[in-house]
Amino acid sequence: MQEERPSWLGPAGLFLTVSFVASGLLLVVQPFTGLPGEVLELVQFGPAVGVAAVALVRPSLVRGLLAGGGARGPRAAVLLSPLAIAALAVAGTLLLHGSVPMRSPGSLAAPFGVVAVAQFVGACGEEIGWRCLLQPLLRTRFGALGSSVAVGLLWGAWHVQVFAQAPAYAAGFLAATVAMSVLLGLAWERIGAHRLLIAGGFHTLMNLGMLLFLNEESGAVEPMVLFGVASALVALPWVLAARRPARTDRLATT
Repeated sequence: MQEERPSWLGPAGLFLTVSFVASGLLLVVQPFTGLPGEVLELVQFGPAVGVAAVALVRPSLVRGLLAGGGARGPRAAVLLSPLAIAALAVAGTLLLHGSVPMRSPGSLAAPFGVVAVAQFVGACGEEIGWRCLLQPLLRTRFGALGSSVAVGLLWGAWHVQVFAQAPAYAAGFLAATVAMSVLLGLAWERIGAHRLLIAGGFHTLMNLGMLLFLNEESGAVEPMVLFGVASALVALPWVLAARRPARTDRLATT
């Protein structure tokens, strides 16, 4: 008798295929729109197109994954985490150079409020795919930590442009995407309600912090390495907290 294909494999494969193809097409379209990338990148909606494709084939699955649950959990801690990451990266820059090159919000391609709102919309376009569909889908097979690491690597690889930079730059970026994915994935164990808004807010705050305080878009290695290290340090307490109950349960049974 032929073994049945795992229920997660087909939807995950469809999501990734459509997301990558749609993102490539949106990258081609962006220059023709005249829309500044620091305001909004159309490529961010590639994962949303991937979700739509899966919804056409497995609507009940997508509804269930996007619904999440009722648990509210440590939402404030999640939204404060990007600020902590930015603060650590800035502190690292300050220690190394004695000053931090901050970009003035007035120098952006649009008013800061417009940029913030557009960044939030774009972040939600990404997160509805990575954090609200793929991460809970893979969790059914790989558990909370394994799925978080997998999604972090896929999310990082989706930013294909980083691999045109120095290896240390790409490594720092992947460290950051995995760390942030682990943080959010473990937070999802206690947060079911409003996941898209929380993930979108997290992502927006992270992007704004990078835009104003880190010169990572220049391809400079140091800011990206600091970003990766800071992300890992902020994610570490979440990993330790997630492991503590399991360790306590094992001790209780001995």
